[in-house]
Amino acid sequence: MIRWILRALIMLCALLIAGCSTTPLLSNITISAPTLSPSGAGESVTISYTIGKNAAVTVELVDAKGVRYLLRDKVQRKASTDAYQLRIDGTAPTGDPVLQQRALPSGTYQAVVTAQSASGEQSTGQVDLTIRSADTPPPMIQNLVAFPTSISPNADGRNDVSEITYQLPVTATVDISITTPDGRILPFITGEESGPQVHRQVWNGKTTDGQILPNGEYRYTIRALDLYGNIVVTSDKITITDSGQPEATITYSYMAPQSLLLGDVLTVTIRIENTGTVPIRTYGPASGYEYTTNDVFSSIADGKYTAKSGGFWRIGVDWDANSGGAAKRYPYRWAMTPRTPDKWKVPYVEDEFLPGERCEVIARIKILQQENKMGFYVGLIQDGVGFFQDKSGRTIIKIGF
Repeated sequence: MIRWILRALIMLCALLIAGCSTTPLLSNITISAPTLSPSGAGESVTISYTIGKNAAVTVELVDAKGVRYLLRDKVQRKASTDAYQLRIDGTAPTGDPVLQQRALPSGTYQAVVTAQSASGEQSTGQVDLTIRSADTPPPMIQNLVAFPTSISPNADGRNDVSEITYQLPVTATVDISITTPDGRILPFITGEESGPQVHRQVWNGKTTDGQILPNGEYRYTIRALDLYGNIVVTSDKITITDSGQPEATITYSYMAPQSLLLGDVLTVTIRIENTGTVPIRTYGPASGYEYTTNDVFSSIADGKYTAKSGGFWRIGVDWDANSGGAAKRYPYRWAMTPRTPDKWKVPYVEDEFLPGERCEVIARIKILQQENKMGFYVGLIQDGVGFFQDKSGRTIIKIGF
């Protein structure tokens, strides 16, 4: 009997000793400074705590009115003798889809740490914190407009780009991204410091490396971050239609006669195909029009065929010794279309050379240049963009006089 009582006492003492040595679930809650004064220079304080058992930890700031700002929500932490630390910069996520993170207003707060183990044991502790903030307004993105809301990036000069405008009340760092129909996020503007004014950005329906995006509904998202950690995000939609890269190919050219007298007419036969996926706008004198070597495209028809800005293509003829420079290259230009001017999309003004279409242009030039021989060639011109298939079909024409 005595032996049994001794065993019971020994077991009881062991249990008491074990209970006395149990590590607390949550302990040693401290804060590096009792006051935080954010000025936009990255100031912060650090809250530290120790976890004695594996637990889910929640950290909140609670103001004097009991409003709670969640900083961490049930984050799993393993038991450790080393303290866990959380940097507090005076901001908190809001759950609002627009003002996603806000700088907390000046006031007194409690930093509350709650730990809960898998068995349901829970422990809470807190420390005091005073925030002295500049209480500036967040960088709300105002008057956001994209125009037009539907673009057709195909280099035809019509609705190729959309202008995105917005206004900020304070200086902020702005990022703009484009979300594709399949969910990819493409950077557009990154880390641009923007002042309190109206801002304009032009999107051309392309990636930053110049790839044209396919048709579909896209979402542009603007994110503004100010010095105090306020984050504002807003977005809207732009639709892409008729997307594609214009492309044409000279498939044939021939010049005749290759020996002529001064004052005779050189005839150049050119065949072209629209090898792209979008219509090509074209204008100019129609096939068969006759220039002289003293003419340029902008001097004929009272300037009717002066180069137009963006989107228009023509077929041209030039010669080696032309000294007009880049602005006067291909002085002889014609519309490239299989239709007569009365059947153009805008009769006698402009037409569309459709994907897969082919046309033959008869180019005529009366030779008044007093040279023994001239090296002529043909090329494709996109006004204001460049020269394609440049110096194709070069042929030496002998001239007698």
